[in-house]
Order: sequence, then C-alpha cells, then structure tokens
Amino acid sequence: QVQLVESGGGSVQAGGSLRLTCTASRSITAINPMAWIRQSPGEQREVVATITSGGTTTYLDSVKGRFTIYRDDAERTISLQMDDLTPADTAIYLCTGALGSRRYWGQGTQVTVSS
Repeated sequence: QVQLVESGGGSVQAGGSLRLTCTASRSITAINPMAWIRQSPGEQREVVATITSGGTTTYLDSVKGRFTIYRDDAERTISLQMDDLTPADTAIYLCTGALGSRRYWGQGTQVTVSS
C-alpha cells in the first residue's frame, strides 16, 4: 500500500513557473517508473514525464525543454519543475507509480495558467 500526496499547484500567468512535489508514504525505490500525468476537462490523460530510480526520464513532446522531473528516493519524493508555462498546461496534475500489479495515484493538484 502506498499513499501519494501532491502539492505545489496553483495559479500563474503565462511564462511563470511552478514546482509540484509528490510525497510517498513508503519507499519508492521499487516503484519504476514514477510519473506525472495530467488531465484536462474533456481531454485524454497525458503522461507528462516519467523517471526511474536510475534517473532515466521521458517527457511529453509539448513540455520538453520547459519541464524537468526529479526523484529523491531517500526523501520518497518526485518533483516536477515547470517553467515557461502556457494556458495549454492548465490541468490537474497527478503522480502515479505501480508497485507489483497495483497502480497507485495521488489525489491530484490543480495547475491553472492564465494568458
């Protein structure tokens, strides 16, 4: 059982930055990869970024060069540094990871970018 709790969302103007953090209730070393997903109303979920415990990362094309995902297994956290935000980045951002056959999700944090 793993609880994931996101924090750091909010409202910013276009061009601004936010940093999201996801804290796990237990070790995440065995959870590979961990990921940030976003969901906008009427849109499909998008995998924004993923990171393994070895530090291998992947990014959604539209966020490459603007977003950076970090992972700290000792602190049981993953973070998403989001720079040069645009209104298209407005969504609920959720962190997720699978342990064994079960996938765990946080409750999500809202990011709103105004033009």
